[in-house]
Amino acid sequence: MARFTVLAACLAATPALAEQTIDLTFAAELGGTPFSCAQTYSGLGSTGTPVQVLDYRMFVSNISLMSDDGTEVPLTLDEDGRWQVDTVALLDFEDATGSCTNGTAEMNATVRGTAPQGTYTGVRFDVGVPFDWNHGDPTLAPSPLNLTAMFWNWRGGYKFIKFETSPVTADGMNIASSTHAEGAGGAEGASGWFLHLGSTLCGAASRTEAPAAPCANPNVMTVTLEGFDPAAQTIVIDPAPVLGTSDLTRNTPETSPGCMSFPNDPDCTTVLPKLGLPFNEAGAETQVLISAR
Repeated sequence: MARFTVLAACLAATPALAEQTIDLTFAAELGGTPFSCAQTYSGLGSTGTPVQVLDYRMFVSNISLMSDDGTEVPLTLDEDGRWQVDTVALLDFEDATGSCTNGTAEMNATVRGTAPQGTYTGVRFDVGVPFDWNHGDPTLAPSPLNLTAMFWNWRGGYKFIKFETSPVTADGMNIASSTHAEGAGGAEGASGWFLHLGSTLCGAASRTEAPAAPCANPNVMTVTLEGFDPAAQTIVIDPAPVLGTSDLTRNTPETSPGCMSFPNDPDCTTVLPKLGLPFNEAGAETQVLISAR
C-alpha cells in the first residue's frame, strides 16, 4: 500500500505540461498582389485577360507543428463556434463587397490554437475536410461546416477550395452568369472559371447518401512548410501559379465551368497536379498554391 501511496504522490506532484497559444496567420494574394473583392486582376492564366474574383475560401485541417528535433505535435484548435471545430478551420478571404456578392461580410485569415511550450520551426496541415466530417448533413453540422455555400452534396462532401473568377468587359463589369450550375455543361466561351477542389469518385448510391469508405480521389492536399516561424511568418495563399496555363476565358464544352475536380475534365489536367495531386494520367507535382513569407 505504501508503494502505491508514494507513486500517487509523485504523479500528483508532476506539473502539467505548459501550453502556449499559437496563431497561424494566412494572407490571400493573387499574382503576388494582396486580394480584394474590389480589384480587377490582369495577367492571370494563359491569356492574361482581366478578371474579377467572385469567391475565395478554403478549409484547412489536421494542423501540426514541427520542432528542430523532428518532433511533431498537433495544434489543438480553439472551438470558437464560428470558424473552427475539432481539427477543421475555414479561411474566408472575401467580404461580400465588389465582385464577391454571393459571399459573407465576415472574414477570417487566422487559425488559433494551443500547443505545448516549445520552439517550432515548421508547420504541416491539410487543405480539405477529414472523411469523418466530409459527408454529413451540413444543416446539422457545427459552424463552419454548416456553410452550405461550401458544400456539394452528401456523396461528394465539401468544397475544400472555392476560388471563382469571371472575365471583365470593357466597361469594367464581370460577365459571370447566375445561370451557371455546377455539373451543367459549360460553354466554350466561359462567363466564369471556377476552381473547386473536393473529393470525387465517392462510393455512394446517390448524391444524398454518404459513402461508407473513403473516396477513390480524396483530393486532400498535405502542405509542409519547413523553416517556418509561426510567431513571425505568414502563410501565403496564391492561386495564380496554379492557373498559369489555364485560359480563364474559355471552358471545355459540356463540362463544369473551370476545374471542379471531376475526373476526365480537361480543364483540370494542369491544375490538380500543381496542387500536389495526381489527375487521370498526370502525376502530382510540387504544390505551388501555398508558401511562407
